[in-house]
Amino acid sequence: MKDAVRIQLEDFSQDEEIAALRASSKRMGGIATFIGCARDFSEGREVTQISFDAYGSMAVGEMNKLRDEATKKFALLGVRIVHRVGVVGAGEQIVFVAAGAEHRAPALQACQWLIDELKQRVPIWKKEITPQGEAWLTPHP
Repeated sequence: MKDAVRIQLEDFSQDEEIAALRASSKRMGGIATFIGCARDFSEGREVTQISFDAYGSMAVGEMNKLRDEATKKFALLGVRIVHRVGVVGAGEQIVFVAAGAEHRAPALQACQWLIDELKQRVPIWKKEITPQGEAWLTPHP
C-alpha cells in the first residue's frame, strides 16, 4: 500500500486513495475529498502545462505535520495527502486531500483546512508554461 502522505511524479487514483482511507477504520462515517486540477487559463493567459518542484523531504515532513495537526484538531480517523511534482498538463490532477471522521462536519472542515494549510506551508513551487513563455508563480491560498 502506498504511503498516506506523499509526493510523486505519476498521476494518482482517487478510488485507490479513498479505498485505502476507508480500510483504515470502520468507524468512519464521513469522508471529504478535494482534488486540485491544472487549469488551462490563469491571470488572463492560456496555460498549457504547469511544472511543480518541491523540497522533497521538507515538503513531505510538513505534509505529515499537517496530517497530525488535522487529526488532533478535527478528531479524524484518517487522512491522505498526495501532491504531484514534475510537469502536469492542463486538465490533469495535481493534488488529492481526503479526511475521514466519524461524522461529515469534521471531515469537511478538515479537508478545507488541510488544502488551505498545504498551499501556505508546504514548500512546493509552480511554474506555468504558456505559449508566451514560462512564469514562476508566488504562492497563494
